[in-house]
Amino acid sequence: MSQTLIAPSILAADFANLQRDVEMVNNSQAEWFHIDIMDGVFVPNISFGMPVLEAITRHANKTIDVHLMIVDPDRYIKTFANLGANVLTVHYEACTHLHRTLQAIKAEGMQAGVALNPHTGISLLEDTIQDIDLVCLMSVNPGFGGQSFIENTYEKVRALKKLINDKGAATKIEIDGGVTNKNAKQLKDAGADVLVAGSYVFKATNPTETIAGLKEILK
Repeated sequence: MSQTLIAPSILAADFANLQRDVEMVNNSQAEWFHIDIMDGVFVPNISFGMPVLEAITRHANKTIDVHLMIVDPDRYIKTFANLGANVLTVHYEACTHLHRTLQAIKAEGMQAGVALNPHTGISLLEDTIQDIDLVCLMSVNPGFGGQSFIENTYEKVRALKKLINDKGAATKIEIDGGVTNKNAKQLKDAGADVLVAGSYVFKATNPTETIAGLKEILK
């Protein structure tokens, strides 16, 4: 069984010490950087934009996992490819022509991800799962960090894993929101491949040790 990856969410980092926090992730056991781009329209919050992402990718030496919580993501696919995104995730709810969007992401050399809000059902991905490299299940309502984990997520992970296996797809399952040492093992056992951890990592006294602790739990 492949190992479960840890993707610290930069939204929870200290923006005044961003380079320090990026270096911390570089030197930790985490495998990915998870970067949330929010526009204040699709979600009620605004996060960082292109210049900050560019600054992060300049220092980051691990996979850049960009999660777009924006309307009309197609406008920016090329931009994010140029900024160094390795995985680009769009929200199902923001895409009128999901298949076309996925193809456009892949055409730019990135892996294509689709995020589902807590109320969006797995079955909506039946026709596109073979074109999706990563499904990001929101385990909190998107827009703000530090929210508590939605318990129904375990069931959703199992249902998604079944769909992936039934369709013979190679899609990874990512969980975003409220991930801690209390639910990491259960999420892995349900079928999760990537765990996004924000506040739990960056608000810890020792983030590097906290990441190492998660990796230990996931062995």
